[in-house]
Amino acid sequence: MSTPHRSPRRRSLSGAALAALLAAVAVCAGDAAARVFPYGPRHRSVNDLGNQFVPFHAHLWDLLHGRARGGLLFNWQSGYGTSFLPDLGTYLTSPFSVLVAVFPRADIDLAVYAVTVLKTAAAAAAMAWLLRTVHRGPWWAAGLLGASYALCGWSVIEASYNPMWLDGLIALPLLCLTGEWALRGRRVLLAPPVVAVCWTANFYTAYMATLGAALVLLVRVVLTREGLRARTAVVARAAGTTLLGIALAAPVLLPLFLSSGRAHPGWAREFRPVSWADLFARLLPGTYSFSSPAVFVGTGTLLLLAALPFRRELPLRDRLGWTGLTAAVALSLQWAPTHLAWHLFATPNGSPYRQTFVLAGIAVIAAWTALERGLPGPRALAAGTAVLAAAALGAHGSTLATRWSLALFAGGLALAGTAWWVLRRRRLLLPAAGLLALVLLAQAAATTAFGHRGKLGGLDDYPSWGADHTGRARALAAADGWPAYRTDPSRPALSGNDPMLLGGQGGSYYSSHTPEVFTRTMVALGAGWTSRGRNVQSLDNPVTDAVFAVGARLRPDGSVLRADVPPLVTTRPPGAAASYGDSPFANQELLLGARVYEDPHAPGVCRAGTEAYLWAPEYNATARLADGPVFRLNGGAPRNRAALQPMGVSRGASSALVFDADPPPRWTLACLDRSRLDAAVAALRATAATSVRVGSSGVGAVLPAGSTGTAVVSVPAIAGWTCNGRPASDHLGLVAVPLAPGTTRVACSFRPPGLRPGLAVAAAALALLAVTAAGARRRR
Repeated sequence: MSTPHRSPRRRSLSGAALAALLAAVAVCAGDAAARVFPYGPRHRSVNDLGNQFVPFHAHLWDLLHGRARGGLLFNWQSGYGTSFLPDLGTYLTSPFSVLVAVFPRADIDLAVYAVTVLKTAAAAAAMAWLLRTVHRGPWWAAGLLGASYALCGWSVIEASYNPMWLDGLIALPLLCLTGEWALRGRRVLLAPPVVAVCWTANFYTAYMATLGAALVLLVRVVLTREGLRARTAVVARAAGTTLLGIALAAPVLLPLFLSSGRAHPGWAREFRPVSWADLFARLLPGTYSFSSPAVFVGTGTLLLLAALPFRRELPLRDRLGWTGLTAAVALSLQWAPTHLAWHLFATPNGSPYRQTFVLAGIAVIAAWTALERGLPGPRALAAGTAVLAAAALGAHGSTLATRWSLALFAGGLALAGTAWWVLRRRRLLLPAAGLLALVLLAQAAATTAFGHRGKLGGLDDYPSWGADHTGRARALAAADGWPAYRTDPSRPALSGNDPMLLGGQGGSYYSSHTPEVFTRTMVALGAGWTSRGRNVQSLDNPVTDAVFAVGARLRPDGSVLRADVPPLVTTRPPGAAASYGDSPFANQELLLGARVYEDPHAPGVCRAGTEAYLWAPEYNATARLADGPVFRLNGGAPRNRAALQPMGVSRGASSALVFDADPPPRWTLACLDRSRLDAAVAALRATAATSVRVGSSGVGAVLPAGSTGTAVVSVPAIAGWTCNGRPASDHLGLVAVPLAPGTTRVACSFRPPGLRPGLAVAAAALALLAVTAAGARRRR
């Protein structure tokens, strides 16, 4: 069953290498079969992969190459300036993310894909190493089971387009490994940094992995230690290790948690478990559903798991412990209280079964337990086959179970059962193990390809970097004048984060951390959104461009529209505090400090020479001026909100507003007088800062002598700004500084809330770790 002349460590390394190779080959084969990027013309970047994660990695590339506007704490490019550390901790702190820097920037999609494949391979290797640590067994079997874990349906279907979730796939076996160290009283100094890396890489899935690792450790403690004192000592060591590791990650975690609390609320909905038929159907290869748990792990692994209760060579409590844990975790997916516990007590905005990888990992560990006393015999294999056949019958009635998926499952079960039986004959080890590997590769590749078909059919998709991206990026770079003025990529956008993807310093921003104050301010000014307010779109409007110092705006034809705008820091005269109302046009005038719009002189008709602007946030169709081009408004509450739309210059009665569908319940047409706007901009420039300096996370300005009232910085008033030694004030959603008599300088700096206490907690944890190391050295 194993090669005698190899050391246990070398056999473990061989198993990890085999697992990584199989995982990488299966993912690439499935992508190639589906003809998605980079193997074919179909888009790989679906949903948030193209909308968020590729742009964020592009911004990381810029940071690593010294080309980004901002730094680790603040991002000047998105949302007219926003905190970056929470985004960094949510999307980019994986050790693998920095590898995008070795690719050309135009190959950012390929870079993200390579990181995704590498993470999947690393998860397979980590699981294979863990299995050989739990107990000895055939290295090639550990490799097969490790690969089956990394190729579970959750990984190749869901996490493949949410690449930061793959860090949780890696974290589960690593955290289980720290549990093994606690069980054996080993590697006391290494375990906390491992926990810290896991939690820093992606706290969300690391939390789920920690729960799963805790359950695995509890079973291991019960099965391998006797007496309350011995068991309590192991649990205490593991808990201390975990808490210390989380404390080391506090400089990232604490700002992230606080930022989440200040983010625009997402989609809140009640959890509804799927039918048991659908749950059993997702055990099969080649199935897809956005809202059900993808629990497929390969029939070779499932057969070992199903055979485990019938392996009489193993102690009864071992069989009951691992079988019971697997069943309990599976049931926890379907019960609302445990569902909430898995998801940090908040039902996710998207797919509701994000903890499925934990079930896959526990199932693989249980399957490995079935090999602890050798290969399963014919009776156990036959009983396991019967259990899986019953599970397949349980999928009857589910629309997810197709003829192809059932055929792939049945064929794989027959071949896997034959291979596990033949493996008892030592001379047939190589062909039988090869057959198991081929079954896994075929089923995982088919599941990957089928998942692409389902995602492309039901989710938004975004093109990989191409000529359009290059043209827009070059135009933005040529027009850039930061910090004298902003350059906005504008609409229509290629993603929800075009400023990070293409360049510039725009108003669009999409993140789990989109600040509530930013969304609220932009909506008051007429901005549109998708994703229920977390994906805020750029606002194509000359009034807000003046307020936010947007001096260059990319047009749909690739040209750049330029404007003379005030600098980033302006002043407003003394007066009572103001607040926004219902009209975006009145709100824009309030923020600008001047009247620039007029009402239509007839219903739906602006005065000749003025510019018509339509606000119809719920309208989801086209509209136009009677003698002008057609414009699409993308309403559809509550998910989408249509932006305030420029309609063109009115020619009078011939330019009446026309809705190409039923008019919405509320809409407003306003007419912009350019001469008034020019006068208002000139007035702002006359009292604005005479010089502005911008750093990675701060801004300084020199004001004219005798300035009074309030200095306004064209940045959303998110928490963390300090100006002239005091917390920044708020002027209609923007950072503001009340001016005392004689004040001629403004100095503002940004520090993410929670960073300082997070550093203090990490320092204390590091000191405790150093004391532990010193004590260990003295004992040695």
